[in-house]
Amino acid sequence: MIAADPLDVPLAKKFGARTAKPLAKLGLTTTGDLLRHYPRRYAEPGTLTDIASLQVGEHVTVVAEVVRSSARPTSQGRGLLQATITDGTHRLELTFFASNVHKLEWRKGQLRPGRRGLFWGTVSVYRDTLQLTQPECRLFGGDDDDEDEALLEAERPIPVYPAVAGFDSTKIGQAVRTVLDPLREEDVPDPVPDHLRERDGLPTLLEALRLVHVPHDEAQWRRGRARLRYEEALVLQAELARRRARVALTEAVARPPRAGGLLDAFDARLPFTLTAGQRAVGEEIAAELAAARPMQRLLQGEVGSGKTVVALRAMLQVVDAGGQAALLAPTEVLATQHARTLRGLLGDLAEGGFLGGANDATRVVLLTGSLPTAARREAMLDAASGAAGIVVGTHALLSEHVQFADLGLVVVDEQHRFGVEQRDALRAKAARTPHTLVMTATPIPRTVAMTVFGDLETSVLDQLPAGRQGITTHVVPADNPRWTDRTWQRVREEVDGGGRAYVVCPRIDGDDDAGEAARAADEDGADLLVDADVPAEDARRPLRAVVDVARELRERPDLAHLGIGVLHGRMPADDKERAFADFASGAAPVLVSTTVIEVGVDVPDATVMVVLDADRFGLSQLHQLRGRLGRGTRPGLCLLVSAAEPGTDAHTRLETLASTTDGFELAALDLELRHEGDVLGAAQHGSSSSLRLLRVTRDATVIERARTDARALVEQDVDLAPWPSLREAIEESLTGEREEFLDRA
Repeated sequence: MIAADPLDVPLAKKFGARTAKPLAKLGLTTTGDLLRHYPRRYAEPGTLTDIASLQVGEHVTVVAEVVRSSARPTSQGRGLLQATITDGTHRLELTFFASNVHKLEWRKGQLRPGRRGLFWGTVSVYRDTLQLTQPECRLFGGDDDDEDEALLEAERPIPVYPAVAGFDSTKIGQAVRTVLDPLREEDVPDPVPDHLRERDGLPTLLEALRLVHVPHDEAQWRRGRARLRYEEALVLQAELARRRARVALTEAVARPPRAGGLLDAFDARLPFTLTAGQRAVGEEIAAELAAARPMQRLLQGEVGSGKTVVALRAMLQVVDAGGQAALLAPTEVLATQHARTLRGLLGDLAEGGFLGGANDATRVVLLTGSLPTAARREAMLDAASGAAGIVVGTHALLSEHVQFADLGLVVVDEQHRFGVEQRDALRAKAARTPHTLVMTATPIPRTVAMTVFGDLETSVLDQLPAGRQGITTHVVPADNPRWTDRTWQRVREEVDGGGRAYVVCPRIDGDDDAGEAARAADEDGADLLVDADVPAEDARRPLRAVVDVARELRERPDLAHLGIGVLHGRMPADDKERAFADFASGAAPVLVSTTVIEVGVDVPDATVMVVLDADRFGLSQLHQLRGRLGRGTRPGLCLLVSAAEPGTDAHTRLETLASTTDGFELAALDLELRHEGDVLGAAQHGSSSSLRLLRVTRDATVIERARTDARALVEQDVDLAPWPSLREAIEESLTGEREEFLDRA
């Protein structure tokens, strides 16, 4: 009979249903889960303090006895618990708050008169009385040994765990000790190979767990955390290295350049000179396409840095070599814009088989879910027959009914909008593994690229093409009528001068609630911060909606007789196309839109953008929106209308955007201002995340070391057979939904 794994025991079996139920709310279901529920911080109780010597603002720990406790609702309906403790001579008040009085019943039961314990927190004063507000407590059980042990532990850092109502940090710590104390080294397989651990002097996994859960001093928990942080990085980087190695072992069709082909013809008629960066990246890509090993490359760069031209040149090289290229875009508006842009750049080179088409021309076809049946059927036929060398589309390209004659290159735009299954579904349409080029207009700091796109080689375009105009950005207080009136006057001035104006709103119509606004934003591929980083009073403020704002602008005297169009993700494809065409032509020079225009949309005459409720968008996303300006011969003006109070994160985000146009600088600042989960997506959602301690904004050195170590391990054995514990850790932590973050920024 095989002995049960001590790290895989259900908590319901270990502790009973009463304890297991609140732990399950934290995503903890097994003993192993519980041990990986690390303290979020450590309370430093310091020296035991006499109540008589307490000073306001001091962080103290006192040993005292409960004299009385009482709980009652406040006038606002919240719960208030007040208790008095004494050291035998002097008294001290304790105050606890909760959303309602019922949630304090367990604490009142704990603080029964006559019970002794440790109480620690920061001293404050209320109505001339010293008190501890929301203090941590450890009540003694009553026997002398228990009290002596508690006093000894009072000088140690006290782990403070993420907890739930009715099951506080102390109870979680006790449960952890119940599981941790009896474990032996052989009970805890270590994912970190022995030679790496010994090289860096790292503790074993069991030692590290004891250091973080039962530290004797600050140095111990820091040493334990450092080891666990490296382990997380190694597990992640090992899987990225395995993916990269597996694809490298597959065979691709070499697509070398062909002299006198489409690419040469395209280069000869380019109306502008490629930047040095575009040429260098183009040479990298050309060399990789010419090899029989699948290219796996991430192309990132500033807004307007010319990624589309680089991608098109790669696609033409593949077409010249007899293959096809598929460009996958996240929204219909962006897919349509890409198709229009590619056809415009190619001219008669995109009219293969049609009257007026150039010799050796190919076709660029568009395939989206809302195409009419006849057009959809024709596009699918062009893809299947090979008549279309370039196929641009949305998720519709992933349909099992869509086939290619010889798919040689997959270009994925805005990769963070697609999961791993979607990218693989498209690549599976090729007879042999196609080359892959991933594009993102969102600058990604190096540490994030290492962590999220570690299986891809990275190319960066950091130069803007000649002629790109500057963009000025200002923050407009939403509650200042004089400033907001001036905003719309500036729109009028720009339009009268031949410009176009974008007006961006976070939701579609006025009947949307906050949740519906999030869904509407999601339909447009947006990144709306509906609840994150927003003060409660701002979260309750109604968000501006496209339909309402368009109606208001049509009624403004200063915008009289101007055509005002609307664009959002719920509109039928024909209506979207018409709205966009009217905007580009000047028939409706003001376009009120959701963030559906965020990436890829290119209207050279667009000179001004007004973003309403700008504080509700992420910093990188605002940078993308702003990048729709300055694409012609005139400079751009971006006006960020916001009710965010100075000093808040939201206001800081906007002021930061106004201060610089450097996308990489903004991306780094965005990481600091926003939660890690916003960056890593599925990797950080929920408490079962595989990344608990690792932070890409802080741990670049750890990630770099783990990446080097992981690649060395995979070079020895791609299946990691000599290190079964590492392989098992990968399988446990990077499965199902959590695997998707490897393909999401």
